Amino acid sequence: MKVSSSVHIDGSREEVWKVISDIEHANENISAIEKIEILEEAGESLEGLKWRETRKMFGREATEVMWVSDSEENYYYETLAKSHGMAYVSKMTITDDDSGETLTMEFHSTPMNFWGRLGELIFGRSMTTSLNKSIKQDLEDIKHVVERMH
Repeated sequence: MKVSSSVHIDGSREEVWKVISDIEHANENISAIEKIEILEEAGESLEGLKWRETRKMFGREATEVMWVSDSEENYYYETLAKSHGMAYVSKMTITDDDSGETLTMEFHSTPMNFWGRLGELIFGRSMTTSLNKSIKQDLEDIKHVVERMH
């Protein structure tokens, strides 16, 4: 399953990065996130940062352990998670546009075993629709936070 969405933000690349890279306080910036617990601190970059995130998903509370696998300050970061027979990769990317920045979130999941493939087959279409709505709301929340900085 692959989902991608973008939002225009009236702000600088550095302002957008400041909000999206502040994982420890993501629950203050993204309405669906209820709790963040840092498990491993990162070094000078975001890479290696590991946390437990609890959020509302599909009308229920869901908790996942996630970590930053790759990043370039002020440009992007990529996270990984593995759960329920699936591997999840999400990437937040900031690109310049005519009057600010565009923030894009890409998400894709890959089944790691039989149960993951079965779940994707049964629930894939409905999960894609719900996930797309969730990603759009996360991006709108971030946009609102950045644009309030002015």
